[in-house]
Amino acid sequence: MNANNYLQDDVSDFSSRLEAMTSDEVFTAMHSLERHSEDDVGDHDETLARIALVEEEIERRFPGQKLAPYRDWKQDQPLLS
Repeated sequence: MNANNYLQDDVSDFSSRLEAMTSDEVFTAMHSLERHSEDDVGDHDETLARIALVEEEIERRFPGQKLAPYRDWKQDQPLLS
């Protein structure tokens, strides 16, 4: 899924969607948004705001581990581009 799918929703809708996602889906969203933030796009601030929401969701699911579960997930994904 590309970052635009995560950017089109209202922030509150996106936050609700995050809560319902599996951990794998949350990590995929984070990866997509990170990649999008590296592009020269006009919605950079909005992208960073969504990344912050995903970071909060990861912290809620994995208290005290910061983003370690996400980093581990990225290492286990050989086909990430």
